[in-house]
Amino acid sequence: MADTAPTGLRYPWDTPPDPGTSIEVAPGVLWIRLPLPMKLDHVNVYALDEGDSWTIVDTGFASKKSKAIWTEVMAGPLGGKPVSRVVVTHHHPDHIGLAGWFQTEHGAELVTTRTAWLTARMLTLDVQDAPNPETLAFYRAAGMDTAIYDKRAGERPFNFADIVDPLPLGYTRIQQDDTIVMGGRAWDVHMGNGHAPEHATFWSRDDNLVIPGDQILSSISPNVGVYATEPMADPIGEWLEACERLEPLGREDHLVLGGHKLPFTGLPTRMRQLIDNHHGALKRLLAFLDTPKTAGECFQPLFKRSIGEGEYGLAMVEALAHLSHLHQTGLATRNTRNDGAWEYKRKE
Repeated sequence: MADTAPTGLRYPWDTPPDPGTSIEVAPGVLWIRLPLPMKLDHVNVYALDEGDSWTIVDTGFASKKSKAIWTEVMAGPLGGKPVSRVVVTHHHPDHIGLAGWFQTEHGAELVTTRTAWLTARMLTLDVQDAPNPETLAFYRAAGMDTAIYDKRAGERPFNFADIVDPLPLGYTRIQQDDTIVMGGRAWDVHMGNGHAPEHATFWSRDDNLVIPGDQILSSISPNVGVYATEPMADPIGEWLEACERLEPLGREDHLVLGGHKLPFTGLPTRMRQLIDNHHGALKRLLAFLDTPKTAGECFQPLFKRSIGEGEYGLAMVEALAHLSHLHQTGLATRNTRNDGAWEYKRKE
C-alpha cells in the first residue's frame, strides 16, 4: 500500500544509521540497516547485547555486500563479540537471507517459527530455471498484463535461493504465548499473519520495546498477497484478524522497532490506521466492481497511483488478495473468462 503521513506518531530518530554503523535505541539494543536492491531499499535489523555475545533479529539478503557490511558491523558496533543467536521474524528473504550463513560460518543458533523455517528451507531447495506451468496459469488467472506475462514466461524466474543462503538442518522453534529472553529482557511472543504466515512479533515485559518485523510498520502497510502456492488463501482476512488481536497490546509509549522505515511511538494510532487502511481499500474496490474486473485492472482504486513494472508483481498479488477476500466473504462474485482470467463483480 502507499506511504501515509500518520498523525499521533512520533519518530525519535529522523535519520537511519549508515551501512556498517548502528544507533543505540535502548540500553544494549542496536539498530542496524542493510541495503536492498529494490524500491524499498533497506531492511532494519537489531542486535541485542547478551554480555559475551549478541542476539540479532533478522539478517538482510544473502549477498557479498550484506556479508561485507555484517563483517564491518561485527568488528565495529558489535565490538568483536560473536553473534550467538539469530532470531528471524518471518521467512521473507530480507529477513532470513543470511540466517544460514550465521549458523554455518559463525556457529549461531537459529530461532524462528516452524512455518517460517519450513517455508524458507523448502523454497531454498526449490530452484526453477523456467517458470512452472502452475505459476503461468496463476498469472493468467490474475489477469496479468500481456507484455509483462510474455516477458516473465520467457525468462528465468526469481528463485528464493538467489538471495537466501542454504539453511542447515536444525533450528529452535518459537510459537504463540512463548517467552524468550533477549538482551536482558523477557519478551512475549505474539504471532502476526497476512504479510507472512506465523510471523513472530516480540513485546518486552521489562521496558517499552516492541520488535514486530514487518507486521507493524510506521509509514507503509506491508504487502499482503495471494500467490500460486495457495491461490484460495485469504491473507487479508488473516491480516485483519492479526491486527485486531495485536491492537489491544499497544501502548502510547511503546517504541516500535520495525523491519523497515523508522522506529516510532504512538502504536495505538498506527494499529488503527493499519486496520482502517485495508477496510478503506476493500470499500473502494467494492465500489469499483460495478462491472467485472480482473486483479490486473484494479490497481487504481487500491493504490491510488501508477504502478511501474518493478512494482507490478507485488501490486497484482495484493489486488488479487483484496478481490479474493471480497469473493470469499460473499460480497463479490467470481467468474472465469474465456482466456482463463478471473473476473470479480460486486454482488447486487
